[in-house]
Amino acid sequence: MLIGQHEHTIDVKNRLALPAKFRGELGDSVVITSGLDGCLTVFTQESWKDESARWNNSTIAKVEERSVARVMLGNATEVSLDKLGRILLPDYLKKMASLEKNVVICGLLNRLEIWDKKKWEDYSKHAAKEVEEMVSKL
Repeated sequence: MLIGQHEHTIDVKNRLALPAKFRGELGDSVVITSGLDGCLTVFTQESWKDESARWNNSTIAKVEERSVARVMLGNATEVSLDKLGRILLPDYLKKMASLEKNVVICGLLNRLEIWDKKKWEDYSKHAAKEVEEMVSKL
């Protein structure tokens, strides 16, 4: 199960080691794309099939659907894990999420999110204050 948060660093070659406890579930390759709120989202091959299947029935007539598809699907790329469980972060995705060296990897059941450490801390602090209100709206 992909849960919890882990701090890691991006090396000088733009490689990021994914947490060892997740590697068995991730397989040999993953799909990485721009995420929401300024992070990157990492999908297993299986969860990517589920996610992308939702877009098969979308229509180009709706502005919102076109925009989200462009961001999610247009920025997606498949990357392989090396023998040490590292992925190579494409420059364009690294730049989109403002990733430098220190990152937080969050497991969210069927996907991971990769956050700039400072951005994650700011987001977490804000979200913690709002979580009760958010839960009541769900």
